[in-house]
Amino acid sequence: MIRSMQSAVAGLKTHQTKMDVIGNNIANVNTWGYKTKTANFSDAMYQNYLNGRAGTAAQGNTGGVNSSQIGYGSNVSSIMTNMTTGSQSYTGRSFDCMIKGPAFFIVGNFNEDGVNVANADDANALSVGGLSLSRVGAFTLDSNGYLVDDKGNYVYGYVNGDVDDTTGEVTVDEGGTIEPIRLTRAIASDTDPEAADGHKDITYNSLSIADDGTITVVDNESVAHVVGKIAVAMVENTGGLEQDNGFLYGIGQNAGNVSVMMQREATGAILSGYLEMSNVDLATEMSYMITTQRGYQANTRMITVSDEMLEELVNMKR
Repeated sequence: MIRSMQSAVAGLKTHQTKMDVIGNNIANVNTWGYKTKTANFSDAMYQNYLNGRAGTAAQGNTGGVNSSQIGYGSNVSSIMTNMTTGSQSYTGRSFDCMIKGPAFFIVGNFNEDGVNVANADDANALSVGGLSLSRVGAFTLDSNGYLVDDKGNYVYGYVNGDVDDTTGEVTVDEGGTIEPIRLTRAIASDTDPEAADGHKDITYNSLSIADDGTITVVDNESVAHVVGKIAVAMVENTGGLEQDNGFLYGIGQNAGNVSVMMQREATGAILSGYLEMSNVDLATEMSYMITTQRGYQANTRMITVSDEMLEELVNMKR
């Protein structure tokens, strides 16, 4: 009889956890880039009430007997994340970006020499470089001319390449190093040989980000400069990512292979002027909330009934 109360208490705890997950989903229904979480149940450990045995095919012996087991309620077996792409929301800001596909932006601390991702283990290179993955492209410009997200993390991309001396345009190569993207620095032509490291500072009037992540700025003389390309990362097992601060994801030990690359068909297009909405389905979450509430009520009822039976047992002598 006490076992039924123990099972009911376990059921209460698991349903409370699931309600916590549902509440978090509903709270983030309008959070940019939020991914729905789902709590999964599993039945708890079992106790053998009757052990099974094999039958003996001989005269006078009995056949086999199946084991009989009594469970101890339920547990939360896992909390999974639905990484499907949310709907696109038009913002009108040229800095805002979303990836219409499974890839991630790469953001993090400032590394002057960039982060080398030419090795086989890009995941380790990103982690050592203090970089994280993000689905939220709410970007802006900081006081030093770097592209950053709304938490001040630098946005990484490919910024080195060949320069056309006539047009000043840069052909960005998909090399082994990604760097913070600085919009106010363009690679200079041979008309400015004193520019440090072949670069010079510019003042731009407008900016555009192409579907492939190419960032182009127009200076005060109406000359267009390609200053870099936003890098993206593909993760083999997105369930192995570990959500850190807000919308940032750390690369967990079970994330598998993480590939850093330029935009391509498999990664999805980079849409400028849009942000990714939450993929929470409010109708689904409300239905889950109702069934979870009913399950919680049923477990509380089981505790009440068990208590009444214990009371009857105590009062038998009266």
